[in-house]
Amino acid sequence: MSEVVALGKAGTAIRKANAEGRAGLVGYLPAGYPSYDGGIDAIKALVDGGCDVLEIGLPYSDPVMDGPAIQRAAEAALAGGFRVKDVLRTVEAVTAYTDVPVLVMTYWNPIERYGVDRWATDFAGVGGAGLITPDLIPEEGAEWIAAADKNELDKVFLVAPSSTDARIRSTTAACRGFVYATAVMGVTGVRSAASDLAAPLVARTKATTELPVGVGIGVSNADQAAALAAFTDAVIVGSALVKQLLDGAGPAGVRSLTESLAEGVRREPSAAAGR
Repeated sequence: MSEVVALGKAGTAIRKANAEGRAGLVGYLPAGYPSYDGGIDAIKALVDGGCDVLEIGLPYSDPVMDGPAIQRAAEAALAGGFRVKDVLRTVEAVTAYTDVPVLVMTYWNPIERYGVDRWATDFAGVGGAGLITPDLIPEEGAEWIAAADKNELDKVFLVAPSSTDARIRSTTAACRGFVYATAVMGVTGVRSAASDLAAPLVARTKATTELPVGVGIGVSNADQAAALAAFTDAVIVGSALVKQLLDGAGPAGVRSLTESLAEGVRREPSAAAGR
C-alpha cells in the first residue's frame, strides 16, 4: 500500500497542517444533539472555527468508553429518536457544506447491525471519509477492513499507554488515515492537564508507522492543545466541545472554543513549552 493511499482523506488533511508547521485540529461532536438540525449547525461551527478533520459521533445506548458529557448528549439524541440513518443524513449535510474530511466515531455494534458492507457503501456515498472504531481491534475487524478498502475509506484504530509494542505495530499496520492515541487511561472527558502518558505513547507509535498520530481524550483549552501540538501530528478534542452545547452556548460557543484551540495548535513550540 502506498503512503498516499494509506494517508487517505484524514491523513492528507493532517499532513497538510503539518506542512504549515503545526499540528492538525480534529474536532468531535455527536450527531443529533441538541437536535438533528442543531447538531448539523454545531458541526458546521467546527469547520468555521478551524478544524482540519471532523469526527461525528454515532449515538449509542451503551457508550462505555465515553465520559459524562458525551454520554448525556448521546442519550438525548437517542431519546429524540435519532438513528443510524440520521447519522448518514448528517454526514451528507456536512460534506455538502465543506471539503474538510468527515469521520464517524462509532462503537461497532450499530455498524454490525446495519450491515458492514451496506454501511461502507452508504457512508462513502454521502461523502464520508472513514471510521474511528474505539472498541474494534484489527484482528476482529476483517470484515470492516475489507469493506473500507473496497470503498477507499479511512480506518482509524486506537492505541493506548497499556498497548504492547507488538499491539501498537499490528494496529498501525491496519490503519489508514491516522492512528488515534488515547492520552489518558479510562473514559473520555475534560482533564486539568495533558497526560504525562501521551508523549511516550506518541513516540512508541511513531516508531512503527509513517502515518500521522493524533492524541485525544482530555484537551479542553488552547494551552493544552499547544502542549500536545509540540509532539503530536494532530490534537483531538471532544468532551470540551460537547460541553459547550450541554451548557447552552450553542454553535457560537463551539466556534469560539474551536478558534481558541486552533490558535493553540498554531503556537510556536517554544511558546507551548513548560506546561
